Amino acid sequence: MFSQVLLMQLAIAAGVAVLATGLFLAPLGDQLDDQAMRRALAIAQTTAEQDRIADDLRSTPPSPDGPVQREAERIRETTGAEYIVVMDRRGVRWSHTDPRRIGGHVSTDPGQALAGHEVMEIDDGTLGRSARGKVPLRDEDGEIIGAVSVGIAYDSVRARLIQAIPGLLAYAGGALAVGALAAWLISRRVHRQTRDLAFSDIAALLAEREAMLHGIREGVVALDRAGRIRLLNDEAQRLLDLDDEAVGRSPDEALGEGRTADVLAGRVTGTDLLTVRGRRVLVANRMPTDDGGAVATLRDRTELEQLGRELDSTRGLIDALRAQDHEHANRMHTLLGLLELEMYDEAVEFVGEVVGDHRATAEQVTEKIRDPLLAALLVGKATVAAERGVALKLSDGTRLPDRLIDPRGIVTVVGNLVDNALDAVAGTPHARVEVELRAEGRTAVLMVRDTGPGIAPEQHELIFTEGWSTKQPPAHRERGIGLSLVRRLAERQGGSATVGEAPGGGAEFTVVLPEALTDTEPQPALTGAAAPQPTEEEAR
Repeated sequence: MFSQVLLMQLAIAAGVAVLATGLFLAPLGDQLDDQAMRRALAIAQTTAEQDRIADDLRSTPPSPDGPVQREAERIRETTGAEYIVVMDRRGVRWSHTDPRRIGGHVSTDPGQALAGHEVMEIDDGTLGRSARGKVPLRDEDGEIIGAVSVGIAYDSVRARLIQAIPGLLAYAGGALAVGALAAWLISRRVHRQTRDLAFSDIAALLAEREAMLHGIREGVVALDRAGRIRLLNDEAQRLLDLDDEAVGRSPDEALGEGRTADVLAGRVTGTDLLTVRGRRVLVANRMPTDDGGAVATLRDRTELEQLGRELDSTRGLIDALRAQDHEHANRMHTLLGLLELEMYDEAVEFVGEVVGDHRATAEQVTEKIRDPLLAALLVGKATVAAERGVALKLSDGTRLPDRLIDPRGIVTVVGNLVDNALDAVAGTPHARVEVELRAEGRTAVLMVRDTGPGIAPEQHELIFTEGWSTKQPPAHRERGIGLSLVRRLAERQGGSATVGEAPGGGAEFTVVLPEALTDTEPQPALTGAAAPQPTEEEAR
């Protein structure tokens, strides 16, 4: 490739040098012709202005030794003209470089000069090709009595042109040498930058690059040295919810202000940076390039994050079941002891208390929380909280009908808030978490209070930032995503997520979700006689 580029550039430089030389020589030849014709015309005018020649033309016959011939030859030798021909109105020569031609008619038409016009031309005569100037010859009264024709040898014009060619070629050669050196330097630079790849190899690499960028399941965002997006592959457009119009804009303009734009712009540094875009959890890495730009890669970690949270929930449930199993064994041992001691009334009372506790917890939740998914979540969290030694209670103001538009989204919000509250009160005396869920028209207000250490006022906004956490992350996933997801879910519905100080100390998280409930109550299921009876086949 290096030799191909060098040869092409040398050919271009040589062609430009030849073309420039030709374009310069063409007007130079025309300029020299014009100068020669004007010089011939000036000599002819000077000769015609000699009054003595006009008088001698009238008073003497044409002769090789005549005064007209002598004066014309004197002027010719003085000016260096090739010839000076003085003629009368009949076109008969009175002077000529060859005395034998005196008295004969001129070989070219003198009509225009005899008609009073001055003529400049390049023509062929008895002395060959020459640059000519012809003017009328007038007497003292202004009457035309003849004409003067002056010729400048065209060979002298050609000689001047030929003399200029070596200089032009020297300049052209110098320009060609400079062009060749520049071509060599450029080719060397191209050689280094392309690593001596042939044009076909570069074209193949570009085709493979396009196929790879748009085929991989990882988002790729390339930025130029000015921080503008210059490339987005298909996966990046999907993950960031962008289109081709984002190319040429900065991350702040394309994405809006936030952590994702900060990561892409390089204002947040590090590896495997977590960020949230919409409902997606992304892992971003940014690598600077040699030209001052950068390439950022994005991996969708939403499903992995959800699996991690489900794993946390599963582990919590397993721990709760293990604790319940242990507690159940203790209760069975107690019951067995009461029976062996024949304390039957006490055994019945003991069983009633145990069953009543569990029934009361589930009934209290389902009475206040009519949505089955949300109620099941809180029952499960209550079990986990009890195993951890934390009292999880519903506030007296909790009332949430079964009219939720997006129950899964609210489950995510409440689950994250309760998990954070349980973590906050872990290991504290009289640990307590209170949940309040209520409907205000079509707006859902979700509040979670805890008796933990609380959150410093300067961190009230910081805790909603992706990747920020005060706790050590578990081995299977990152922390600092839950509260960010809570705020994103709230803001997507036009709501808000804030944190403050609980009345009794600790933290109080409040999430407001406008338009979270439908206008009408769901139709109750038909029972009794009004309910449709199953067919005989369905009953089977």
